[in-house]
Amino acid sequence: MSKVNLKYVFYFLVISLSAYLLVNTLILNSSNKIEDFSVIRPINVQNTTIRSDISNTPPASFNYELSAVRLGDENTSVIVKKGGKEYVVQINELFSQNTTTQLNTKGFFTLDKIGGKWLLISPDEKPFFSIGLNHFDPASLRYAENIHIWEEKYNSSTIEWLVKSVKPNLEKWGFNTMGWEQEVTVRQWQHSRPFTNDELKVLNMPYCRMLPFIESHQWEKHTINYDFFSEEWVEWVDYVARSYCAEVKDDPNLIGYFFSDCPTWVHNRPHNEWRGPIFDPKKLETQEGKNELFKMAKQYYKTIHDAIRKYDPNHLILGDRYEANALIAMEVVEAALPYVDVLSFQDFKNPKLNLDKWHKKTGKPVLLADGSGIIKGDGIYKRSDGNWYKDQIEELFKNPGCIGFHLCGAYQRNKSRARGLLDEFENPDTENIRIIQKTNEKLDMLTSKILYYKKDR
Repeated sequence: MSKVNLKYVFYFLVISLSAYLLVNTLILNSSNKIEDFSVIRPINVQNTTIRSDISNTPPASFNYELSAVRLGDENTSVIVKKGGKEYVVQINELFSQNTTTQLNTKGFFTLDKIGGKWLLISPDEKPFFSIGLNHFDPASLRYAENIHIWEEKYNSSTIEWLVKSVKPNLEKWGFNTMGWEQEVTVRQWQHSRPFTNDELKVLNMPYCRMLPFIESHQWEKHTINYDFFSEEWVEWVDYVARSYCAEVKDDPNLIGYFFSDCPTWVHNRPHNEWRGPIFDPKKLETQEGKNELFKMAKQYYKTIHDAIRKYDPNHLILGDRYEANALIAMEVVEAALPYVDVLSFQDFKNPKLNLDKWHKKTGKPVLLADGSGIIKGDGIYKRSDGNWYKDQIEELFKNPGCIGFHLCGAYQRNKSRARGLLDEFENPDTENIRIIQKTNEKLDMLTSKILYYKKDR
């Protein structure tokens, strides 16, 4: 074959390849439907520059199989593949374009990014930063020395107490959410009962629901760890979702569902050392063990997700409330990511640092679901530190991933937690409430100034 013929063959191949690439690019960029991508493998973001064959600019609209993502301090990006082409996509980019797990958001709380910051969006489509208070138990008013208040002022009625005491005080103190109502009863024993849906309705304000799928809380010492692969546990999950979620699926005041409070995935406490953690942390020293934990956690989160969505397509899934200062296995978080809308944490030490770390590591919205600074009070009693609260919540508000802070009250102190914004005779902690109230009012004002135009989903 002559050199002239070879030249024309080369030109033909170059033109054909260019045309093929051009057509595929136009198809990807002009398509109005969401494209289906598949995650191939994690890639060290520091090494992406040497992969000249991989574009760093994926199409603006895409979907992906997230369950394959493996996160880590160095693996903050993944390679996604579509139509034979590969793209390096940072985790933050994935989530900034990801919708929630909700099947319907109209008329319910949802999430969106506004100017680079994650915020809740209220049912009337306004930005909402959740400022919550936790732990409400009317039994705090039923000691021998104060039961007369319960009987005479509230007619021995939880609903009257909620209407006459809880609701007006939450509004006066600047809280816009009831975070988690159950309260410490006896240390290391189960918390007080949850409020009924009828009791929550009289508050007529945003609230969150804790669903008892497991009882492996770090503070609980009596319950065994459940087998997430057993038919009985799967049946129990369906029952819990059917019992709780089906009844409130149309409630616009419900923000979303928590699962377990500080579950002992790979840690425990002295009082529950007998049962051990859900998964033996020593197994994490091998890749086989890491894979085993990932599989177990995925079974847990997927089973719960599917059960909730079976009975409630509308509300957010807030997931487990991880103890930020205990060991949190990345395999657990990785498994949770596709099945929850928010990563929730308890942190009594440095929530502004820890929540910033977890948002940066995953790109997910984060919520401080429980936390408080604690200062000494009189005798056995303690007080919530208003200055700690002010410092932490103002910094969390600046965190682009943080959607709220729920203060570990309690609302009214009992003799077990021995801490509350009201004492057992309903006297307020005026000094700290004043700081908390002014801080809440400031954040509410800042949130009200955020402009939001709903994007097409």
